[in-house]
Amino acid sequence: MTTLVHKQAATGALTGLALGDALGYPTEFSDVPSILATFGPWRQLDLPGRATVSDDTQMTLALGRAVRTAMDRGLLTPLRLARPLREEFVDWYQSPENNRAPGRTCMKACHLLKDESRPWQDASQIDSKGCGANMRVAPLGLVPGLSDEQRAGAAQLQSALTHGHPTALAASDLTAHAVRLLAQGAEPTGLIGLLRSYALENRGRYHERWLGDLWRRAGDPSPERFIARGWDECLEALERLRHAVRTVSPETDPCLATGEGWIAEEALATGLLCFLLFVDEPLTALRRAACTAGDSDSIACLTGAFAGACLGAEAWPTEWADRIEYRSDLLTLGALWDA
Repeated sequence: MTTLVHKQAATGALTGLALGDALGYPTEFSDVPSILATFGPWRQLDLPGRATVSDDTQMTLALGRAVRTAMDRGLLTPLRLARPLREEFVDWYQSPENNRAPGRTCMKACHLLKDESRPWQDASQIDSKGCGANMRVAPLGLVPGLSDEQRAGAAQLQSALTHGHPTALAASDLTAHAVRLLAQGAEPTGLIGLLRSYALENRGRYHERWLGDLWRRAGDPSPERFIARGWDECLEALERLRHAVRTVSPETDPCLATGEGWIAEEALATGLLCFLLFVDEPLTALRRAACTAGDSDSIACLTGAFAGACLGAEAWPTEWADRIEYRSDLLTLGALWDA
């Protein structure tokens, strides 16, 4: 706990996530030549004067508030988390500020979640493994006092409310675990190995207490077979990442090595790649993540969460951090979890 408090890992991770989001939001849906033509050399990419974020940060805050509400009532349990999480997601869905090109899966699932008589499992989009599952999961790597089972179960549950594909669940769990490891002081050079070990340990573990009978909607013969599909795809993504860290030039688009990030396991791998290429240069890591052909804001927000968890709040210059949209909300949650 002392490491988390000393460097303000939660504040650093949430700030980095929002900064990456704001930096990548204007470049999303553009290829690298178009980004360079519009914004100039990628190493000089600057935060927009009005640092507007996308649905990535909005949904991260929604998850953070839901976790805070659940834990104000006692230990984090599936029942305690599911209700405020559902309410926060529906509030986001209906908000006039939900005008930042939100993903189709989130919109469809949240529309179904409005019907309170519907089990959330029936709203879950079982075939979707979009990066909306894990772009928002960082808070669960930052909340102190959770057991491994609580952290993993909650990470998968928050994915499952919208993205029910097993790879979305596994990638969310793995993303939260990566944030937690970095916040606790894990060496970035050993991170891929730690994540690979975690994936292998959990490959056959279905969190029924948190997910209920979600697996039955996918047509798999057993819950273990269902979740193993997701972990296997994440292990393949980690293998591509392991090779890329050793071979990729920082000057080439990271998406060419680890994928464009529209799906959960690729967002994790490419976000990690950008972080690992520039462990001691967090702004350069964000700029590299934002200048990509893929889902630039989601890749960059994950890169920022990893860098901020690793380096703490001081990783980010004040003149950038103070301009970010929802700054006070981010600071409130960061201070709560850093303390």
